[in-house]
Amino acid sequence: MQSLIKNATVETNLLYAMGEFNSGGSSGERYGLVQCSRDLTSDQCRQCLNAMLDQVPKCCATKVGWQVLAPSCLIKYDDFMFYKITTSQAPSPLLNSGNNKGTSKTKTVIIIIVSVLVALVLLSCGIYFLWRKNQSNHDALLSETTPISIHYNPYQGQGDDSLNADLPTIPLFWIRQNTNNFSDSCKLGEGGFGPVYKGSLQDGTEVAIKRLSKTSGQGLDEFKNEVIFIAKLQHRNLVRLLGCCVEENEKLLIYEYMSNSSLALHLFDVEKRKQLSWKVRMNIIKGIARGLLYLHEDSRLKIIHRDMKASNVLLDQDMNPKISDFGLARTFEKGQNEENTRRVMGTYGYMAPEYAMEGLYSVKSDVFSFGVLLLEIIAGKRNSGFYLSDHGQSLLVYSWKLWCEGECLELVDPILENTYIRSEVIRCIHIGLLCVQEDAIDRPIMSTVVVMLASETMTLPNPNHPAFSVGRKFGKEDESTSKTSKDNISVNEVSMSNVFPR
Repeated sequence: MQSLIKNATVETNLLYAMGEFNSGGSSGERYGLVQCSRDLTSDQCRQCLNAMLDQVPKCCATKVGWQVLAPSCLIKYDDFMFYKITTSQAPSPLLNSGNNKGTSKTKTVIIIIVSVLVALVLLSCGIYFLWRKNQSNHDALLSETTPISIHYNPYQGQGDDSLNADLPTIPLFWIRQNTNNFSDSCKLGEGGFGPVYKGSLQDGTEVAIKRLSKTSGQGLDEFKNEVIFIAKLQHRNLVRLLGCCVEENEKLLIYEYMSNSSLALHLFDVEKRKQLSWKVRMNIIKGIARGLLYLHEDSRLKIIHRDMKASNVLLDQDMNPKISDFGLARTFEKGQNEENTRRVMGTYGYMAPEYAMEGLYSVKSDVFSFGVLLLEIIAGKRNSGFYLSDHGQSLLVYSWKLWCEGECLELVDPILENTYIRSEVIRCIHIGLLCVQEDAIDRPIMSTVVVMLASETMTLPNPNHPAFSVGRKFGKEDESTSKTSKDNISVNEVSMSNVFPR
């Protein structure tokens, strides 16, 4: 096969080649074919074919016949002449119809039968994937990504924790090519998981590629976790995962590209925050609430996100919010309401007190994080580090103080001035304070929150004092505990500061 690659890319530059080989002994003749799309150069063709050939030991080492393909090239090997040699140089080899001179009648029948079987298999696969597409309501973008995968999954046969087999596996060489080998010029940013790069699909659709940093505390478990969860979720307020790649110690996730980056980038920047009018902020608040409601109650799995924060909310070109980063998410069984963990992971300033102190998490943990985020959107300030300002207290306690004094509108971001709707702001602050109450039982569930946000007449209960501030007084803001090394695990990876009496 290497000789065919050389023939196709160096000796003839036709970008395809075919031939037969004598494998020795009683095995008989073998036949091979390599081919690239016409838009590739000889060097690109050789690189693509070699990359496909490297996959053969992983998927097909024990098979008599096999083929491995990518969007721009393919290689095929079998024990019969499956191609047809013509006198003219056709742009691409054709499957053998069985009419070659000297071919036996038996061989012709075999080839026809194999061709019919292959056609039936392809037809069945087409019907199956069309059914899957309609069943999960995938849109056109996801369906256009599917053909990029090669014909094997590196996680198949590795137990129940393997990656979702329905998710396209995208070759590493394609990702390197589309990110200029992970150059800084293609870099969009960096988070706890690692750097994120901008790329594009074969049809020009832009994508974001998350690369697991080798120094990240998050490992293969978190990587698998995110793939398994988000591949099964479909909602307009959740970011779509289009594919993944696990090759050569690289772990990458390919997402839809969000042109306006994260909510944190806009909300906590003086200039960019001007783009967030009250109407836009209200739309973001409602979108996040709908996304969490889907995770908690409407999806096939009951999912606790466990790391809801401004940097994990992405904004599309119309500033619609989409929840991302499911590396810390956990599922609940039917009828299960809470779970306990000895390893607390999340982000300081957004963690519910029962989770930070005792490792207990539930849907109410996400409700608490949503409440913090809602108050941040209104104020245009982080909860983490808010006490370092002139107020000398956390955003939650400051909001509660203003509420009790009847001056809650002082919390509103000055950039909004008088452009906001007074009744909507007061209602949102009220809902935020209900979500951050100290006792989880007192907090509403997300279905109630969505109704409260939509209704102008619904009577809301009075909020109780919010939870104490849980976080670190100094250090990097918005830092996730998931970045902590796994070699240093304790019951709780959280410190407490700024405790205020009730």
